Amino acid sequence: MAKPLSLIKLFVPFIFMLVPCTSCPAHQKQSLLHFKSSLLDIFNTSNSSVVGLESWNSMSDCCTWTRVVCSSHTRDIIALHLQFFPTSDYMNSRILDPIYGIRTLMLLDISANYMLGEISGNGLANLTKLVHLDMSYNYLNGSIPIEIGNLTKLQNFSIDHNQFTGRIPDSIGNLKGLERLDLRNNYLQMQIPNAIGNMSNISTLALSKNNFIGAIPPSIRNLSKLETLNLDDNMLSGEIPSWLFDIKSLKNLNLGGNTLIWNNNVKIVPKCMFSQLSLRSCKVSGDIPEWISTQKNLDILELSDNELTGRFPIWLAEMEVGSILLSNNKLTGLVPSRLFQSPRLSFLALSKNNFSGELPENIGEAKELMVLMLSRNNLSGPIPKSIADISQLVLLDLSKNRFSGNTFPVFDPEGSLRYVDLSSNELSGDIPVSFCRRTSILALGENKFSGNLPENMKYMNELEYLDLHDNNITGNIPQFLSQISTLQVLSLRNNSLHGSLPSNSFSNQSSLRILDLSNNNFIGSIPSVLGHLKGMSGTHIGYVAAYNTRDGLVISWVTGDIYLSSGMFTFTVEINDLMVNWKNAVQGLSSRNQHIYSLLDLSKNKLSGEIPVSLGNLKGLKLLNISNNRLSGYIPQSFGGLDSIETLDLSNNNISGTIPQSFSKLNQLSVLDVSSNKLSGKIPQGGQMDTMNDRSYFANNSGLCGVQIKVKCSENEPTPDAQAEGDDGEQEPWYLWTGVWIGFPLGSISSVLTAFLSGYFVMPPTKYHSIQYRHR
Repeated sequence: MAKPLSLIKLFVPFIFMLVPCTSCPAHQKQSLLHFKSSLLDIFNTSNSSVVGLESWNSMSDCCTWTRVVCSSHTRDIIALHLQFFPTSDYMNSRILDPIYGIRTLMLLDISANYMLGEISGNGLANLTKLVHLDMSYNYLNGSIPIEIGNLTKLQNFSIDHNQFTGRIPDSIGNLKGLERLDLRNNYLQMQIPNAIGNMSNISTLALSKNNFIGAIPPSIRNLSKLETLNLDDNMLSGEIPSWLFDIKSLKNLNLGGNTLIWNNNVKIVPKCMFSQLSLRSCKVSGDIPEWISTQKNLDILELSDNELTGRFPIWLAEMEVGSILLSNNKLTGLVPSRLFQSPRLSFLALSKNNFSGELPENIGEAKELMVLMLSRNNLSGPIPKSIADISQLVLLDLSKNRFSGNTFPVFDPEGSLRYVDLSSNELSGDIPVSFCRRTSILALGENKFSGNLPENMKYMNELEYLDLHDNNITGNIPQFLSQISTLQVLSLRNNSLHGSLPSNSFSNQSSLRILDLSNNNFIGSIPSVLGHLKGMSGTHIGYVAAYNTRDGLVISWVTGDIYLSSGMFTFTVEINDLMVNWKNAVQGLSSRNQHIYSLLDLSKNKLSGEIPVSLGNLKGLKLLNISNNRLSGYIPQSFGGLDSIETLDLSNNNISGTIPQSFSKLNQLSVLDVSSNKLSGKIPQGGQMDTMNDRSYFANNSGLCGVQIKVKCSENEPTPDAQAEGDDGEQEPWYLWTGVWIGFPLGSISSVLTAFLSGYFVMPPTKYHSIQYRHR
């Protein structure tokens, strides 16, 4: 029995050599624990559950940890899913240093992590087995490391939505196995290298939204497996090469937003079959190219911002394309009814053309339609009632046409409609409220609507934007407005509203950041509660971040734009401007900037009383206009706290006293209009006040002086600093400073005697306490 036992002992070491290791290598575990420790330091916590890494501990096998995948044979770590850590704190890219020591990695995903800094070229060069590398949606900067060319096994490389600069390194041509390269939304520049044509296996090449210059590289024609080519929104120039249409594998082509030029004289006979085609702003002229009719699989067609003429071709309507974008051309004629018989039509943008006539009655047959944009045409007649039958409709823009009538489609209250713009038409009758409860943006301005604001509007409890300017709306400000707590933008300018502004109408609307009640007939005082609106205090709240409609299709309005994304194909449609009185001129506030602006306009009413001190709390205001009213009293010292103010208009009132010296702290101020009041004393100097040299903005006051208007002040002029406010926010009586102004030449004794003889005795002003607000 001894001999067999000896044989077993002899072969035991060899047996263990044939059995896979049951735990990950110790040095790889230590690398991950080091990464975890750095991550917890960023969160300033020792609680692993905060970052979802409870399983990462020194006592367990790292192959069992969340976000970690090991080889079933060697137990080496081969994949790390380190994306979407729940943080709003920035993490430095140096946190990846220990990860670069895990040379067996085949997949590394660090996307969407608020990560900033440069990527280590030396560290990246260690990961020669990488097949999938995703660093997208971060704040990474610097250049793409030249060492990327060492990763010859790479098949997927994504760094989109970062802040990379510089050029694409020529070493990228070493990645002959690369199938997907996504560099979108960065600041990359210079020419696209010819070496990109060496990536013979590439199927997706996405270089959109960078700063690339020069021509489309001719080497791209060598990419025989290329299916998606996205070069839109760069600074590429030259003629669009016809050989692009000879790449048989090509399915998705996006060239819009460059200075590329389409040769309208070249006859195109495509050898490919497109699914998505965008030639936006490529100077395509004449009729819509008929060769497009050969593309039987076409799902998205974008030819916006070109010079197209003629009618909407019937052959295009019969192709049943899913998304058609032809905005900003010179197309004429009727919108064909055949278009709405398509079971696939989901996105139709025909704005800024010369379409005329009435909309087809069968528009409601387009059951899959989600976006309908027909603004800035010559369309007329009533809005077809069948449009309410489109249950998928999310966005409806019929603005700037000649639609008329006083009856409107009745939408399902529980429907999908979120954005409605019927402004600048000839619609009449009562304000329509037959929209969906989830409607977020409702623009009905510049029509002929009349009557009171309807009570049923309170059921639209997700309303963020309500624009009813330039109508004939009457009545008072209704109480139900305070029940719409989501409201951020409210414009009722140029109507016939009257009565006083109730103190509780806006008390619950902490989200309001743009309020325009100008050019109405309001009376009474300005409610002090307006000075406590959080939306104007410097904490801005954006529009709805995103609205997911269905798989592969997303609509969002983060900065006022509408994004429709389907796979790798993304395009932007700008929505209409908000008309405001900005710097003494009515103009449009760009949709791209509306989310960062706070405005309060109460001008051209009949408001009276003193200006509330609380308005000085609105540190986020860009514009405050209370001109052309009957306001009296002093300018509050608290206005020196309007840190963001650019335009301040107090003109055409009965305001007296001096201009506060605190105005010299308003570093953003570019327009200050105090004309036609009863102001006196020295105009403050320092900061932006030294640039206020337009005399008309100080005209028609009782005694202003200063270098800005080239009127020399005497030694006895009251100074701005002499004017103060009490603890309770009330301003000192007008006769205090009138008495001082008159009494200086007579001497202090006669001033006191005059005060007693007049029956007045003014107590010394109490210390003014400022209120500080945190704002972002």
